[in-house]
Amino acid sequence: MSKPTPQEALVYLMVIMSAADRDMGDRELARIGAIIRTLPVFEGFPQARTLEVAQQCQQLLQEEAGLGGLLALIRSALSDELRETAYALAVEVAAADMSVKEEETRVLDIVRDQFAIDPLVVAAIESSAAIRHRRAA
Repeated sequence: MSKPTPQEALVYLMVIMSAADRDMGDRELARIGAIIRTLPVFEGFPQARTLEVAQQCQQLLQEEAGLGGLLALIRSALSDELRETAYALAVEVAAADMSVKEEETRVLDIVRDQFAIDPLVVAAIESSAAIRHRRAA
């Protein structure tokens, strides 16, 4: 496995989150597209490569190392600050369909642990996502 660029690594993690519950829904895919189009971290990333990078991610998941190996690869491609960004993007994708399923929670737990995200940062990211994705009563 060759080391991905930080932007590719972020796309990999968003794809992993979207596929965690075995249902890559339209809301999650639309959210990934919006994130890539709008966030500064993806500045200069050619949007046309999104599908190619997502397919690379799926191939890597099928390899021997599986999820653990791919997360280690993603971690190695990211600075500490971008690991926090990666976790925030993963939470954003998980929350996009208005419900975080058990499988998604497990993947988020694994990511949080493997990326060594500070618990206070985790709480802030998760609270912020919950607030952003609330529906009006």
